Amino acid sequence: MYSFKNDYSEGAHERILNALIKTNYEQTDGYSTDEYTENAKALLKKKMCREDADIHLLVGGTQVNLTAISAFLRPHQAAIGADTSHINCHETGAIEATGHKVITTKTDDGKLTKELIQRVLDSHESEHMVQPKLVYISNSTELGTLYTKSELVELHRCCTENNLLLFLDGARLGSALVSEENDLTLEDIANLTDAFYIGGTKNGALFGEALVICNDALKEDFRYYIKQKGGLLAKGRLLGIQFEELFKDDLYFELARHANEMAILLKNALREKGYKFLTNSSTNQQFPILPNNVVKMISEKYSFNIERIIDEDTTAIRLVTSWATKKENVIEFIEYLKCI
Repeated sequence: MYSFKNDYSEGAHERILNALIKTNYEQTDGYSTDEYTENAKALLKKKMCREDADIHLLVGGTQVNLTAISAFLRPHQAAIGADTSHINCHETGAIEATGHKVITTKTDDGKLTKELIQRVLDSHESEHMVQPKLVYISNSTELGTLYTKSELVELHRCCTENNLLLFLDGARLGSALVSEENDLTLEDIANLTDAFYIGGTKNGALFGEALVICNDALKEDFRYYIKQKGGLLAKGRLLGIQFEELFKDDLYFELARHANEMAILLKNALREKGYKFLTNSSTNQQFPILPNNVVKMISEKYSFNIERIIDEDTTAIRLVTSWATKKENVIEFIEYLKCI
């Protein structure tokens, strides 16, 4: 049974594995103070044209989110996120466990707007409630949608005017940046957010995310926060080697582009069958709305996630392609779909 459940089912790109094997017996300093990590950081700074950025390599997305958000907020402060946001739906209350509430607002496409943020601010004006301080967004979102440059500029302006921090979850940032509908660059994101991260786990790495802190006020003592939260990896060079390999010649973007191309093949085939979608995604996550009998038949040969029950007759499922998805597997799915 072939899986379209996620983009981390496979291990890692062979170039990363080869690099890890090649350097295996080298001795390096620990805790991300090695030359490979320094090289990776230099590459990332060059890509985003921000030599002043602080970059920290951590193992996973939830670890980045809880470490960063809890470090950025004072005890009485909270994060604002979409109801579908990862910190609300998929992190087992990790943010709340650090003592910070996640204030959610309902969206149809997984994206926040200045109007939604203002609505939260208007309902939290008293010291008897938590104080909204950080706006959490994802790009691409948990529903596969993208923020445009104009939308990110508007969110940045809204946060500046209301003394809020803007934090972008980039677990699938590669897929967002190479989308045919994208008009944002790494440089734009670095200039329009206080902090963000570049996801490796879902784009060819064994594990790893690169947290980028752009706001000087958030940089002080951050390694202390990482250590306290158990995120300062002794063999930090394992992260550095991977990110150096991903970014030294744009392998990162090549892998993300492949994942998107496979997803668009699925999207076009589903559209040809007349199926509608929960959202209009140009990234590696697709959310077709299918009759329940079709969902049942597909589940006999493929694994995927149920996203939402639409009504008694139809269900939205999530199909995810990865850097390692083979075109022949996608074609087999499409041919099977034609027979249903």
